[in-house]
Amino acid sequence: MSKNLYVGNLSFDTNDQSLRGLFEQHGEVESARVISDRETGRSRGFGFVEMSSGASEAISALDGKEFEGRNIKVNEAKPREPRQDNRW
Repeated sequence: MSKNLYVGNLSFDTNDQSLRGLFEQHGEVESARVISDRETGRSRGFGFVEMSSGASEAISALDGKEFEGRNIKVNEAKPREPRQDNRW
């Protein structure tokens, strides 16, 4: 069973490929995605990595470690809560 990991405090220069490369050192990565702003296309400084193996090892090894000049935060992603429509 795969685990989805949250990765925070990423450098704005981090891309999907560099994020994948970091996590591949600890297990099998199914996907790696840096989240970007819809309007500007600029990184929002966080991303998600889905791993089929090695997720616990990656969390232990990488949480608080320096990557591309920033100390990143790595933990298991929480399910997204439903958004409320506040247009009214």
